[in-house]
Parts: sequence; C-alpha cells; structure tokens
Amino acid sequence: MRETAGRGDGGADSGPGTGARDPDLDFDIVPETDQSFENALAKARAGERLTVDDGIELITTGTDRAGIDPVRKEQVLEAADRRRAEVVGEDVTFVANLNNNVTTACNTGCLFCNFKDTAHRFESDHDGEHAGFTKTPAESRAIVDDALDMGIYEVTSVSGLHPAFALNDEHREVLAAFDDPAREVNYKPPAVYDTDPGTYVDQMRAMSVGGVHLHSMTPEEAQHARRGTDWSYEEVYRDLASAGLDSAPGTAAEILVEEVREVICPGKISTEEWVTAMEGAVAAGLDVTATMMYGHVENAAHRVRHLKVIRDLQDRVGGITEFVPLSFVHENTPLFERGVVSGGATDAEDELVVAVARLFLDNVENVQSSWVKFGDAKALKLLNCGANDFMGTILSEEITTRAGGTYGEFRSFDDYVDMIGAIGRPAVERSTDYRTRRPIDPDDGPHGPELGPRADGTPMLGASREADEGMAADD
Repeated sequence: MRETAGRGDGGADSGPGTGARDPDLDFDIVPETDQSFENALAKARAGERLTVDDGIELITTGTDRAGIDPVRKEQVLEAADRRRAEVVGEDVTFVANLNNNVTTACNTGCLFCNFKDTAHRFESDHDGEHAGFTKTPAESRAIVDDALDMGIYEVTSVSGLHPAFALNDEHREVLAAFDDPAREVNYKPPAVYDTDPGTYVDQMRAMSVGGVHLHSMTPEEAQHARRGTDWSYEEVYRDLASAGLDSAPGTAAEILVEEVREVICPGKISTEEWVTAMEGAVAAGLDVTATMMYGHVENAAHRVRHLKVIRDLQDRVGGITEFVPLSFVHENTPLFERGVVSGGATDAEDELVVAVARLFLDNVENVQSSWVKFGDAKALKLLNCGANDFMGTILSEEITTRAGGTYGEFRSFDDYVDMIGAIGRPAVERSTDYRTRRPIDPDDGPHGPELGPRADGTPMLGASREADEGMAADD
C-alpha cells in the first residue's frame, strides 16, 4: 500500500499521518503496509490480536487512499466502542485527585514542553526573573494535607529534573564526589538554589499523608534519581515505595520510537531506558500507567509502534492499569515557536488514536479520555470511541496550562455526574488502581468524593470554601 500524506482541518480530508509538521522532516518509518483496511477491520471486529500493519490501516482508515475516510472512521470507532463495552462495560470512571508538581526547574530541553524552566534561573545568584517554582517538602505536605480535607485520595506529582534532586542523602554524597558533578551528572548542591527541594525520598514522605495514594516518579525522574550510580530501577522504586510511593506514571513516553525522540526530546530518556524503568517499577510491586503524547512530528506508523511497545511490556510484566493518550497542546511550545509544527492533532485523529488504542491494547483494560487536553465536549465524544475513564478532579494542572491549554484545572463531582449522564452512561468514582468503585446516584446530589480517607460526600469546592470561612472567623 502507498503512504498517504497531507492534512486538512480535521474533517474527512485530513491526513492520516500526523499533526501539521515541517514537511522537511523525513523519517525512515512511514505508514505503509501490505495489509488492507477491510482485513484489519474484520480482525478488530472478531477480537483478534492486531499486528502493527493492522493498526496502521485502522488508524489511517486505509493507506490505499488519501485522507481520513469518514465512513471507514465510523466503522473503526464503532468497533472500538463495542470492544470497550465488552471489556469494561458502560461505567465511566474518575478519581478525586490533586496535582502537586514539585518543581519546574529542568535542563532537559524537550521541544514539546513549556512547563519547565532552565534550572540556572533558580540559583541564588541569578539576576533574571522567571515564572517557575520549587516547593519544599513541607510545602508539598501542607498542600496535600489541605486537599485531603476536601476529599481527594490521589496525589499525582510529576516534576522537572532539578539538579539538586537526588534519591536520598546517600545519593547526594555519591553525586557530590564527582570531579565536576554539574557537567558529569547534572548535580549541584541545594545551597546553590533559593529553595531546597529536598530529596525524592523526602518529597515522597512529605506527600504520603493520611492514607492518600501517591502516584509519582516517572521513568525520567527515576533515571534522575539513580544517575551516577549502578543502582537498578527496581532498587530505586523500592526505596521510593518504602517512603510512601504507591504507583508510578508512565509519562515521559511521548512517542516510543527513537527517530521521533531525536527530534522532539534528544536529551530525554530513550525508549529502551523507559521500558527498563517501567519494568523496575513493576518488579518493585508498583502499579504503573502508560501514556502517548501524539500530534506533533510523528506519523501514524510511529503511533502504532508506540502501542506495540506498551502491549509487549504488558505481556512481559503486567502492572499497567490504564493507557492515557495525550493530544499535543502546541501553542506555547518550542516546537511551535520554531516552526517545526503549526498545530496539533485533528478531531478525527484524536478519535482514531483512542479507538485504535482500545482495539490494539488487548491486555490493558482502561483507556482514558482527558478533558484537560480535549475539553469537555470532545472528551465526552471519546468515551464513545473506546475510552472508559474520564480522568480526575485535578484541582491544579500546570503542565498543559503552561503549554497553552485552555480547558481549566478542576472538575467537580457534580460536573462529572452531569456530563457523564448527558451521554447516558453511569458515573462511577474509582480508586487509582481501579480496584475500588462507587456508583453514583445522579439524583442524590450534591455530589462529592467518598473514597478518600477524609471524604464524606461533601462537594469539594464547598468544603474548601467552608474551611476558608472557618479560618477567617478564627482570625
């Protein structure tokens, strides 16, 4: 079959390859197959395990014709929605959670990111201004403790690779012993900076408050937490688990194909290293998630190969509780500012990514739809394209917002019940690991979390306002 190219405005004529990218980017891997769309669709409908070629045919709606075919697209979406119903049923799940990102200081220089700030700007003798932040362990603990009073039971923490960060005090000693630690292992002592972030173990202990589920330490952060040593990822994750870590996010994945990573994040962890880190986290007894950030420079073949890496990993070690497709938000990123891309994925591409993820990842039960990335209307549509999970309340979301995201940083339980009810599906509060679920009666409002260690069903924002009013009265 021939490779198709081009891109439209998200309608039937939009190209199957990627978002609007620099046409001078030539990749060795292209969306060409010897399969047919009809055969791939038949296999998907029958529940057979798909090959990479099958996935490419489905995600492009056929490499035998240019653009995304609207009739074929609906056939793929229908097959994925049917598979979703067979695998996980009709429930739409979500969590009560908080994002507490510790620091934006980072020297990795990923071109898709506007969350991070060059670490030297955080040094005490730096004269310039910056909009970044670093939180001490005590500050992180206070933030999580306050959120527990609002009913949350999951805290997600993904941070920049601050040069002062080390796994623990022993790791700091190892790093400081290098002849030129700043150059050799990207380490500078905390005294160089305005704010000491503590160690990773310090931050885990601080955020592990009162029975909260701590979801933190990406493979990239775990690599940072073992740099300059021969420690295995399993050892690192076991130390973090002893400090309170409950599960690890499989972010830093972006697209798990090296020729793409060389363009968008040449200084970042490799595909092989990402996989090794995830294996270490699972060996340490932690659940993990898996992600894919798409819609920048990659093509359809890269997307499906990424899914194959995740499926193979799950076959080997298990432990992946959900797959999270993340549509690239381009507006404030270096990729956009330098003209490498001129936009993100189209609506049709978003729908097909979710659908093919559901059909291809036959060993991962849960597929998430992100209102932060897609907005409410499209995120709801994706729940009919194979997704079954609707993220969480968030409370704070800095990464997408700093990249130009405009869909807000909080959804209440009442928001969830109303939105999920609008598509005729049951709303279900869940634990991070999906093992505990609470169906929500839409008529028994107002609604709030009940699974948290301090949750009693009180609406989250209402609880916050009452606490603020109580503090004001005490003053």
